[in-house]
Amino acid sequence: MKLKSLALAALLSIGAVAAQAAPLKVGVVPGAYGDAANVAAEEAKTQGLDVEVIEFSDWTTPNVALASGDIDLNFFQHVPFMENAEKQTGYKFAAVSPGILANLGLYSLKHKSFDEIPDGGSVAIANDPVNQGRGLLLLQKAGLIKLKDDVGFLGSVDDITENPKHLKFTEVEGPQLVRITGDVDLAQGYPHFIVAAGTFDPTSGLLYSGIEDKQFAVNFVSRDDNKDDPRIAQFIQIFQNSQAVKDQIDSSFAHSDKLYILAWEAK
Repeated sequence: MKLKSLALAALLSIGAVAAQAAPLKVGVVPGAYGDAANVAAEEAKTQGLDVEVIEFSDWTTPNVALASGDIDLNFFQHVPFMENAEKQTGYKFAAVSPGILANLGLYSLKHKSFDEIPDGGSVAIANDPVNQGRGLLLLQKAGLIKLKDDVGFLGSVDDITENPKHLKFTEVEGPQLVRITGDVDLAQGYPHFIVAAGTFDPTSGLLYSGIEDKQFAVNFVSRDDNKDDPRIAQFIQIFQNSQAVKDQIDSSFAHSDKLYILAWEAK
């Protein structure tokens, strides 16, 4: 009986060590977020924390993987996007800490000003509810459309009340917008994806959002039931205090402070 107890204790001890040694799995999308997370992961290893960065090519799968427990943390979404996903799916997530605020831009490779956009011109915008609303607000700020009162960032193309140029909208998965910018008159754009693609100048936007959009900073998001995992706290502390991470973020945004803000430092 004593031998069985000792054997059980040994197995439990081995299991605890294995659990402690398991890498922290962080889901990202390509570009600035993934590159910065990879730099932080390398630094984490020198501090005894094993981190595995897993790259996803869309904005749906990182939340599916998080909810199922395949990853422990993701770093690709802002709080309004997360809350919309929770509402639609029943996920129970927690925004643990802010990361990068990527300023949204409106880009044209055919025209040098909004005035040059022709009647019936084509516009590419994000197809997910929150980011489409954010793009429409920027189009409204540019004076190209008008939205229903108080619709905010949850607006869609159906909420456009005035469209004097009769613009025609194409809805595209956010990371893919950079691929079709040259095919339309105007496109919503994410500078870090443009930098990663290398197809045109990310600082050539006709208009950008800014610190007023702080709620759209990409956060580190966990499941609500593991938000207090000490490995998560350690990784975020490394990320936010590493000069190498900050240098990588600056490089990912073409060394232009008009394209991004370190949200955890912003007032």
